[in-house]
Formats: sequence, structure tokens, C-alpha cells
Amino acid sequence: MLSRLRAALASSTLAPATAEVRTQTVLSRGHLFSSSDAPTAALPVALRPVRATDGPQWTAARIKDQELLQPFEPTVEGDWAEAHSPQAWRRNFHNLQALAADRIVVPMVIDVDGQFAGQLTLGNIQYGTVSNAWIGYWVHSKFQGCGVATAAVALGVDLGMRVVGLHRIEATVMPDNVASRRVLEKTGFRVEGKLRRNLHINGEWRDHLLVAQTQEESLPDGVVRRLINSGVLGLAVNRN
Repeated sequence: MLSRLRAALASSTLAPATAEVRTQTVLSRGHLFSSSDAPTAALPVALRPVRATDGPQWTAARIKDQELLQPFEPTVEGDWAEAHSPQAWRRNFHNLQALAADRIVVPMVIDVDGQFAGQLTLGNIQYGTVSNAWIGYWVHSKFQGCGVATAAVALGVDLGMRVVGLHRIEATVMPDNVASRRVLEKTGFRVEGKLRRNLHINGEWRDHLLVAQTQEESLPDGVVRRLINSGVLGLAVNRN
């Protein structure tokens, strides 16, 4: 998963196509894989801009995974299926596009071998002396437990630090969301504190851990390179 570069953000709007091309510079030598120790199970992971045509895959994945997603996600208005209908997708997509045009978010799809596998977003992007954003993600159950989330977050952090030029990236995670906490830990996030009753999740206000990392902790090598060197992620080197 990949995307966005300072040059793209230097203009008045964020061009998703340019961001996608720029993201490829993070892995100019090859393609990232979710595992290096089990080649037969390894999955090629990338980030790409959200497209209007992602709607059917988004709706199907979100409805199928309701029991997995709902306990950890912000409360939706009304019925879960209604909140993930084709009409809801169109509203969601146009909202993301408007925020991206204002350089407030970078909305990405997690792509696994050409398949829609979830979403990753850099949000509430602030520039100048703040130079900060949050990162959020979800992964379809079909691709859970095989390193896809770790690869996606690694790409997202490198995108934020190297392409957008952020100094700091934050995330919030519920204390009992063990899988997501492990992903954030592996990708270099450290716990900074607890936010009391921070977000309304699945019908009630819930505490969250605040985790973060800065450029000084991530660069110059980046999260992707560190995880490749440690064997957590694999890289298929281009021969052409």
C-alpha cells in the first residue's frame, strides 16, 4: 500500500493519480510481500487511491465483517447494512474526495494482488509547525492474520513521513484490540497515554490508547525497510 508526495501536496489540490505514482518510489526496487518466511503464503501488498468503483467490494466486505468491525469502530447511525449500502458508499466516497482536495486526508485502498482488501487513511493532516496526522485502517477478514495489516501500516507511515512530509503520525486503539495493538507495535508506534472515553464505539464511549511515532524514530530508513531487514516483510526484487 502506497501513496502521496510533497510535490503533489505543494499544489492547491491533492492529485490521487500523482500520489499513486509517487508512492511507488517507496519501493522502487520491487514489490512488498506480507511474509518472507512462507513464500507460498506471501501476499503482495500495495496502497492505491480510493476509486468510485470500489463501492461493491467495500459494501460486501463491510457487511460480511460486521461482527469483527463493529466492536471497534465509531457508532454508525441506524442499521449497519444501511450505513454500508451503495448510497452510503457514494456519500462516503464524495466526502473523502472533497477532504483529499482540501489536503486534509489521503484516502487509500489496501490492495492485495489486485483485490480490495481494506482501507488505510491518513487524516486530519496538519502542516507547518504541527506537521501531524492520524492513521486509521481496517482489513477484510479474508486477509487478516497473514501480515497484510502490518505491511499496509508500514507503507502508510512511510508515505506520511516521506511523501507527505509529516513529522508525526498518531493512532488510537482500544486496549482490548490486541491484534491492532500488535500491528501498531510492530510498525514502530509507542504508547503515549490513555484517552478517557475518547470515541463513541458501538453504542458507548470507550477509552483508547494514544500511540505515535515521529520522523526521528522512522527515518532515514523507514518502517518498510526496517521490517524487510528484520524478516517481518518480504521484497520481490524487480529484475527488469
